[in-house]
Amino acid sequence: MEAHGGGMMLREGLILLGFALGFVLLFRRAGLGATLGYLIAGVAVGPQVLGWAGEAEAINSFAELGIVMLLFIVGLELNPGRLWRMRNEIFGLGLLQVLVCGLALALLIGLVTGISWPAALALGLPLGLSSTAQVLPMLQSSGRLRTPSGERAFAVLLFQDLSIIPLITIVAALSRNPADQGGPPGWQLILMTLAAIVGLILAGRFLIRPMFRLIAGLGEREMFVVAGLFTVVASAAVMEALGLSTALGAFIAGVMLADTPYRHELENSVEPFRSILLGLFFISVGMMLDLGAIAERPLFVVGMAVGLVAVKAGVITVLGLGFRMTWRAAVGLGLLLSQGGEFGFVLFAQATSALLITPEAASLFGAIVTLSMATTPFLMQVMRRFAEEPKALDERDGPGGQAAAGALVVGYGRFGQTVAQTLLAGGVTVTLIDTDVEIIDVAKEFGATVYFGDGTRLDLLRQAGAEEVQLILFCIDDDQATPDLIDAVHDAFPQAAIYVRAFDRRSVIRLHGHPTAAVVREVLGSAIIMARLALAKLGLGNEEIDQAEASYRKMDRKRLQLQLEAGDIRAAGAMDLIITESGK
Repeated sequence: MEAHGGGMMLREGLILLGFALGFVLLFRRAGLGATLGYLIAGVAVGPQVLGWAGEAEAINSFAELGIVMLLFIVGLELNPGRLWRMRNEIFGLGLLQVLVCGLALALLIGLVTGISWPAALALGLPLGLSSTAQVLPMLQSSGRLRTPSGERAFAVLLFQDLSIIPLITIVAALSRNPADQGGPPGWQLILMTLAAIVGLILAGRFLIRPMFRLIAGLGEREMFVVAGLFTVVASAAVMEALGLSTALGAFIAGVMLADTPYRHELENSVEPFRSILLGLFFISVGMMLDLGAIAERPLFVVGMAVGLVAVKAGVITVLGLGFRMTWRAAVGLGLLLSQGGEFGFVLFAQATSALLITPEAASLFGAIVTLSMATTPFLMQVMRRFAEEPKALDERDGPGGQAAAGALVVGYGRFGQTVAQTLLAGGVTVTLIDTDVEIIDVAKEFGATVYFGDGTRLDLLRQAGAEEVQLILFCIDDDQATPDLIDAVHDAFPQAAIYVRAFDRRSVIRLHGHPTAAVVREVLGSAIIMARLALAKLGLGNEEIDQAEASYRKMDRKRLQLQLEAGDIRAAGAMDLIITESGK
């Protein structure tokens, strides 16, 4: 029996992954996003079409860990500096968007269907949320995440993700299920939630952070993966044991680690599991869609999907204008966030358990959310035409017209510190990465934030924002910036100019012909400075010193050019260009 069960599990896993792979590739190729691919894959393998997979409810209960991990990653984004900078958009525009859109949609549903107001709220409030899993990857792939319109969209989505916790509480408060009504009173639930949050914060300060510091010192990346997953699952399990929201526990865990140097490494460790589990969650939602109920009322589903997109686009546009956005930016934001989102499926399931809506209604409105998601890629094309004001023919950005380009500095030792400090003095935003825990701690004492991680890994560079910076500077020693690494970084982040610290001439020769903006020998400049100081001590004038430096640099360039052309430090003729006697 066990062997038979294991074989069935392998078979179902193969089918789910195969269909997911096929449909996601197809939908991404068509520019429709991965989320729709997962949903349609679930419909195809589900009991109402092919019936090749197991029970959707069992898959869904496991795959909801993807939602938990998504909230953990959202929490990791909430470092105090970013929160403060975006406070008006997050807690102003975001709050109004959730409230106004949710209530407007609840009113629309109540008028169209005639259902009770608790049921209308249980359906309308979730529809006010948009799809973080669909919108953010689209913004990132199009390079618009760091634009003003992308930042506002991120702020609204961030508040929507935070609002899932109070919305779950509202659904629980409206519950008609006797089991829910027999639970603890509201005031006790609030006290338990606050106590759990305080407990998680204390555990993070005195247990979790020291644990990650110890792991970082050992240099075991696999332990980071295990520790990251342990943190997410443990925090969610604590909240579940108390009868509270598992998503809230994961979110608090992310927040308490957001301002640590290990943020990027943690995001990178958890992200693959989040992606897989979130994909499984969407597959299970597709499997649970009641196609029969949808087929009976196709006009209702299409009409409500159109109404959903229209109401949200209109409300968000008006709110954007109220927050002094230009009409183009406001319309663009409205179109971008007009779809329903993945948390709608979670809240519909909660509302079904609370006996507020029937399973058929959950399927109908799940289909409405899915159909609204299908409009997003097309509306995003339209949004691009509205997001930015057109420039006049004679209008150009001046030198100070925009923020300085971002830079990613890998290695914060003696070389990297000088490079980073100079860039910062020039007004460039800099992200710092290093694997030395001692350097990270010392840098923090001087007010610099250095993130822990191996900057030679593409996945960590991507997590640290390499897709959005214009400079990537490898300031690491021991020739860790190999030609293969440089080629891979250039292929992955073609918009970024790559600069490399080289140990010596051999390093420069090895990197010749590879896509670098510059390769700098680490001691060349300081050695020349020392030589100039020594010549001055001997009484030579500035003109003679400048001539001596120019003579050396000219000879050195000629020798290096011969060595680069031959690919050999002992190239014929190069040895003759070494100055061995005064006056030569």
